[in-house]
Amino acid sequence: MTRSLFDKLWQSHLVQSLDSERDLLYVDRIFLHERTGSIALKSLAATGRPVQRPQQAFCTMDHIVDTFPGRGDSTIMPSGSEFITATRDACRDAGIHLFDLGDSKQGIAHVVAAEQGICLPGLSQVCPDSHTCTLGGIGALAWGIGSTDAEHALATKTLAVKKPRSMRVIFDGVTAPGVTAKDMILHLIGKYGADGGAGYAIEFAGSGIAALDIEARMTLCNMGVEFSAFTVFIAVDERTIEYAKSRPLAPKGAALAAAIADWQQLHSEPDAQFDKTLTIDCRDIRPTVTWGTNPRQSLATGERIPYPQSLPEEQQAAAIKALSYMDLQAGTPIGEVTIDAAFIGSCTNARLSDLRAAAAILKGRKVATGVAAVAVPASGQVKLAAEAEGLHTIFEAAGFEWREPGCSMCFYAGGETFGEGKRVISSTNRNFEGRQGPKVKTHIASPETVAASAIAGRIISANDLAELT
Repeated sequence: MTRSLFDKLWQSHLVQSLDSERDLLYVDRIFLHERTGSIALKSLAATGRPVQRPQQAFCTMDHIVDTFPGRGDSTIMPSGSEFITATRDACRDAGIHLFDLGDSKQGIAHVVAAEQGICLPGLSQVCPDSHTCTLGGIGALAWGIGSTDAEHALATKTLAVKKPRSMRVIFDGVTAPGVTAKDMILHLIGKYGADGGAGYAIEFAGSGIAALDIEARMTLCNMGVEFSAFTVFIAVDERTIEYAKSRPLAPKGAALAAAIADWQQLHSEPDAQFDKTLTIDCRDIRPTVTWGTNPRQSLATGERIPYPQSLPEEQQAAAIKALSYMDLQAGTPIGEVTIDAAFIGSCTNARLSDLRAAAAILKGRKVATGVAAVAVPASGQVKLAAEAEGLHTIFEAAGFEWREPGCSMCFYAGGETFGEGKRVISSTNRNFEGRQGPKVKTHIASPETVAASAIAGRIISANDLAELT
């Protein structure tokens, strides 16, 4: 029987089937962060149970930390410093490697895990963060969990999981110039809904996927959770192998040769069966931006905000509510919507390739008067590499603040925000009410569209900006 990539990943981690629905899976890597990591570690310690194989568990400071230059343990976020110190103490006591503040390798969990080689093709990884599926971009089986499951995984290296159904999403053809992985995932969600992947483990495939570099694949997989998937992943190819074998913690010598032989098997067989298949024509995708309060409410940058009555009946009430919150009028060209702020950051779109792409648009230009703009590299390694290329000087000359690594204004929990009610174009992954602060109106887009919009002072793609200048 031919097997899909999902079958291979699942079977290679199956310890045993527990009942008709749940399987016990082995967890290769556990990654924690300071917002919930100390909770799981302290709870585990209180029971007297040690962390099994602490050398395979890691933690970073990313969610609560400030990103201002010269930052320390104190935070804008209420009680943030207590989370930081508690996590530091808990990691020390448990023997877990911590990417602490001041460490050049510190950064957002999913970015650090990939760039350091903590997670590699074919491995399983869990983290108390829903965007752990980012690591599917390198052919890993990765999914987000809660603090209780984190505690169980730390103690046993296993988790009981209900096996999801399988789906294959084929991106067929070649994308138009200026179309990015972010536009591809927003297009998919816009077409099939924010719940289109609910109950599925999804393989992204097709010529459109093969053409993406590894960082773009991770962007695509990052937002699989916005499609409601259990997890998402992409088959290993030569791009994946070249990326993985150069990671600091990748195997060396004969062990690397053996690993590559295993990695080369991480693809679906030609006749593999899936419970569902969707096909996207890449020629239909344009630079895309959200207009509402969930990723499905999106449109190409040259289009008009839809009238609720033009949408399927089940979407109309949500559209009316979103228009009210976003303070938008149906029928308005999205290109006429002005912005107050622009944010480039997050585990979705703050890697080196993202910063390069944005800098190429910003070079020699200035952010529009009245627009606040912030760029936050996803990790210390990304920041160092960007600065070595001089990208930070381009951002700063254009009018962006250049920050330290962290999640920053991807989400709001009492920390930093652009201000109540501000309209922000953002390279992040979520746009629900209040995601970036009280009454903040968030439009999700690619870093290129964020950069172009910051310059224009209104929502516009890089392609459209080029035509104006």
